[in-house]
Amino acid sequence: MAPAHNDGHDTEPLGDSQASLSAGIWGLAADEVFDRLQTSPRGLTEDEAFRRLARFGRNTLPAKVGRPIIFRFFDQFKTLFAIMLEAAALLCVVAAVLSHGSSRQDQINVAVAIVGVVLLNATIGFFQEYRAEKATEALQKLVPQNAKVVRDGEVTIVAVADLVPGDLVQLEEGDSISADSRLIRQYEMSTINIALTGESDAVRKTADSIIEEQLATINMPNLVFMGTSVASGTGQAIVFATGLNTEFGHIFTLTGGVADETSPLQREINTMARTVSIIAVICGLALFVAALTIFRFGAVPALLFALGVMVALVPEGLPATLSVALAIGVQRMAKENALIKKLMGVETLGSTNVICTDKTGTLTKAEMTVKELYAGDTVVEVTGAGYEPVGDFVVGDAALPKDAARRRFEPLLRAMTFANDAKVLAPADDKGWRVVGDPTEGCLLVAAQKVGFDLSDELIERPKIYELPFESVRKRMSVVHVEGDGQKAYVKGAPSETVPRCTAILLDGKVVPMTDELREGIIVRNDEMSREALRVLAVAERGLPAALTDYTPDSVETELTFLGLVGMIDPPRPEVSEAVEHALTAGIRIIMVTGDYGLTAEAIARRIGIVRGDRAVRVITGTDLQDMSDDDLKAELAKPQDVIFARVAPEHKMRVVSALKEMKQIVAVTGDGVNDAPALKKADIGIAMGLSGTDVSREAAIMILLDDSFASIIKAVEQGRGVYANVKKMITYIFSHNMAELFPFVFAALGGVGLVPLGALQVLSIDLGSDVLPGLALGTELPEPGVMKLPPRARSERLLSPKTLRRVVFIGAIESFWAVAGFLYVLLSHGWHWGDGTWMNPTSPHYLYWREAITMTQAAIVMCQVANGFACRTERESLFKVGIFSNMWLVYSQIVGILIMASISYVPFMQHIFKTGPLSALDWAILVVAAVSLFFAEEARKWFARRRVAAPQGG
Repeated sequence: MAPAHNDGHDTEPLGDSQASLSAGIWGLAADEVFDRLQTSPRGLTEDEAFRRLARFGRNTLPAKVGRPIIFRFFDQFKTLFAIMLEAAALLCVVAAVLSHGSSRQDQINVAVAIVGVVLLNATIGFFQEYRAEKATEALQKLVPQNAKVVRDGEVTIVAVADLVPGDLVQLEEGDSISADSRLIRQYEMSTINIALTGESDAVRKTADSIIEEQLATINMPNLVFMGTSVASGTGQAIVFATGLNTEFGHIFTLTGGVADETSPLQREINTMARTVSIIAVICGLALFVAALTIFRFGAVPALLFALGVMVALVPEGLPATLSVALAIGVQRMAKENALIKKLMGVETLGSTNVICTDKTGTLTKAEMTVKELYAGDTVVEVTGAGYEPVGDFVVGDAALPKDAARRRFEPLLRAMTFANDAKVLAPADDKGWRVVGDPTEGCLLVAAQKVGFDLSDELIERPKIYELPFESVRKRMSVVHVEGDGQKAYVKGAPSETVPRCTAILLDGKVVPMTDELREGIIVRNDEMSREALRVLAVAERGLPAALTDYTPDSVETELTFLGLVGMIDPPRPEVSEAVEHALTAGIRIIMVTGDYGLTAEAIARRIGIVRGDRAVRVITGTDLQDMSDDDLKAELAKPQDVIFARVAPEHKMRVVSALKEMKQIVAVTGDGVNDAPALKKADIGIAMGLSGTDVSREAAIMILLDDSFASIIKAVEQGRGVYANVKKMITYIFSHNMAELFPFVFAALGGVGLVPLGALQVLSIDLGSDVLPGLALGTELPEPGVMKLPPRARSERLLSPKTLRRVVFIGAIESFWAVAGFLYVLLSHGWHWGDGTWMNPTSPHYLYWREAITMTQAAIVMCQVANGFACRTERESLFKVGIFSNMWLVYSQIVGILIMASISYVPFMQHIFKTGPLSALDWAILVVAAVSLFFAEEARKWFARRRVAAPQGG
């Protein structure tokens, strides 16, 4: 007759995939598990383990090979602005080859300057954006290096990487679990699955087969998983999945399969770059043809003319200015305990309109806390939160003295600490108060310590005799201790399974019979506590005969005396409610996505204000999601209702994020566990917890909360909105003068001037010398008051929106007028005749007047930009109200810009490079008039804008 299960020496092939081994394994009896995996209680033989290792591969996660660092640097040269400048530099080289004498040197100078600009932008962009992907390494850190297995009938230590399907692993309290396995034997075993599910509660385990098919795999009570740990008890399990085939590996695959996406701001800048590039090329080609055909320029002068136009249209300083401005935002967010790893994440957070948040560890402290006791007919509020044993027992409005509270509730305290396998550890090694074992049991110990209950002394007086561990069927745990000359049982468990077994109740220190009225009062109180999101345990005791030795549920857990109810909760962080209120006021929708139960999640959501008042809420479970199509999911999300996703797996969370993004929402996701990593990476901006988060979640995220405070997100959102406003100010500032740089070329071409009004090097000096520092100074502006009372910007809103473009054209037109006026003023005052192009010839006696004229063109743009820099600080508010000198960085930067302009005009060395000339005092007087006129023109525009806003209110 064949044996009941394999002896571990059979070499018949298993299935080709580990998926076939794991299918429905939770529903098999222990012998059937041995048979499917072709192993036995003696484990595999070493030879068979070696064969399976060759077949199924090592129990590791593949290392992700990142792109070489040099390639990341080269990526900086592939942006459209960079390509435009590179093309311009190439044209200068071509022009230099075709030229001779001083003209050739001029073209070389321009080419070198443009290449320098490209290298500067690339270097800044590379060092600001470079971030190594370490998610794979972080996942590996959570996997232990060795495991205890049975092979050839002996317990031995093997490398985790060498575990194979069919290995029989030994598990003890504190062990990390190295592969997905099916329990076949266990004693009081529970696991901590927070890294995998995000929930901190210890999960009780069983070795029995499970018939329930509706549970998700990670919730099956007879399975244990890679990346989790044993909280209490011991067990023996058979490995059925290793490496990428584990639940942990599936999360790794999900995370690695999420491609890096461009941020909303990146997409905006790319769109703007394409538009500007197309305009620059079209204008350059048109004016090149015009210069050849209409004005009869030679090929080289025509090329230089067109090149000046193209360079004028490309905002050379924008990439560097933008990168540094975002870096300023990063520094400000860091002061608010929000660490941004990717520059574009600063603005993305500011434009977020949906936050998908985990519950445990994000909205709550991930530290179970006893909040209420119900002993007899007395309701006791227990103050304090977390595992630090500090707090009071409050009855009514009065806090009881600790000694009085301990004496009054001693039977209840004794029972809930005796029926307990957890330990509370005091702070050590830079770690705070913490619990070893089941957090639910740990918080019972903490509550007792708050009133000075000494468990150690109690155990000396009443030593433990026996324990009936918790079972999912009984839903109770019992211990038997010495009590005087006899013994006493202490029981804790689910109220629905414990209260019906009580025949008496402790009231005012006396044991009285349990009546239907008293039982009904207990049930009512249990329901009230449950509605407050409290997890409730019933606690009871029973005196046992001294001679009893046969401890069974029937002999121990009957005819109990009811001692009380204990209500506990993973408490919300104290600052969360206010942060939620600010987020909702700012038009940000908050959706809770959690692995916890729906009722608990809804109660927490109502407590912290995510769900307001009696508003209906739609709770969608992971099982519900599996039955929903993508269109059905989007329809639920689009309804005007609060939505909570409960009991979800990692792939469910990522699906929710994907649906929201397809609905054109800008989505932020918070989380701290391995289970959150795929969604964190899929989101527009992932937000991980810095203190309690796993390495995996921190590496997958763009932002890390250094204090784990949800409130820090809202502060960072405010900074992000301020950054976007500053970027718009910078773009208005920069593109205004780009228009002023272009117009003189167009005017010269269409007006038949015959002279080039501005040199390419002069354009570069304006863009980099006079405009970069003021642009950076605008990036230091603080968020305007009331920014968090406005809704998030729409995804369809453009940086160069019609409103912004109108302002750019308004300012640019004024600058263009003064640039051309200054150029013509100098020429005409020295006797120039319209259309005479000979003044550009170095041998002409009027050559120096042309150089003074193009210097005047440049200076007019620079001086107008000084006024423009101050004007751009506000959209509608008068600068006199804000304070002209309230941004001293802008004042200093404008002074530097004027000094650079003066050096280009007066320093011989600079004159030689830029082909400029000295400006007269009258020239400077005209330039001051130009700047003042632009400033007051903008003040007038703002005055009319305020009037338009106020007019409907006044009428």
